[in-house]
Amino acid sequence: MSSMTLPLSAFRTRATSLLRDYAELTKLRVTTLIVMTAWCGYFFGAHQAGTSWISWGLFHSLLGIGLVSSGTAALNEVMEHDVDANMRRTALRPLPAGRMSLFHATAVGVLAAVGGSIYLAVSTNPLTGLLTFLTSVVYLAAYTPLKRISPICTFVGAFPGAMPGVLGWTAARGQLEWGTLVLFAILFIWQFPHFFSIAWLYRDDYAKGGVKMLPVVEEDGRSTARRILIYSVALIPISLLPSFMGMAGRIYLVGAVVLGFALLYFGIRLTFLNLPLSSAPSKMRARHVLQASVIYLPLLFALMMGDSLKP
Repeated sequence: MSSMTLPLSAFRTRATSLLRDYAELTKLRVTTLIVMTAWCGYFFGAHQAGTSWISWGLFHSLLGIGLVSSGTAALNEVMEHDVDANMRRTALRPLPAGRMSLFHATAVGVLAAVGGSIYLAVSTNPLTGLLTFLTSVVYLAAYTPLKRISPICTFVGAFPGAMPGVLGWTAARGQLEWGTLVLFAILFIWQFPHFFSIAWLYRDDYAKGGVKMLPVVEEDGRSTARRILIYSVALIPISLLPSFMGMAGRIYLVGAVVLGFALLYFGIRLTFLNLPLSSAPSKMRARHVLQASVIYLPLLFALMMGDSLKP
């Protein structure tokens, strides 16, 4: 009895460990956010078409987009395994820690990214499959290598980062429309306060890994803080466009203004602190910007979707 129990226990432990490694390899939390954003895009695309958003089409769309996102994340970790090994917050990932081989991770990434793109092309429409594949290519071929070269990587990376809502919309509609541009613009602008605050917090870690984020290459943080402030201000009028285009109503309009100024408040607190990047108060306020941005986006989209459903 005990001899059978031990192998079974070891198998369960190994299976659990492997699942955790896959979740880390595919950046499960980031992929979940991408899928939720794509869901919002599908919702509005279906709403625009006058069809139900609760359908097998939604299932196929989110599954395919989730697969491509997971595969892209895995290939990103393959390309950056040496960088991850030098940074404390990523050193325990499966590849730098030696729990998974590069071949294994590459195979998983290619199968998921390519397979997911083909799945989308067949189950939804060719446009969505193509756009999803190109989003993955830009992320891996442009943004990922630029991270070691220039701070412009954040701007370049914002393009594939703003695509999930567009992909959800095209999966429902099969075409690009003005609504896709609105969702793209909101996500594009939102990323700057979000990722600049992350880079601020992990500046020392990024420097060890050779990642050329803006807070790494500048000394005092003023340029980073100024950009956080500028993009937070720009996000307010951009976030109001859904109301003016009939995608949502007055409740969303008021809510978007409140959320926008709340995010701006944290950006202002960081901008006018005038302390070094590495100081504890600066990091605390950068963390507040990050937390505010994480809360802002799902609340904004939930409000947008909820307001569009009212009679």
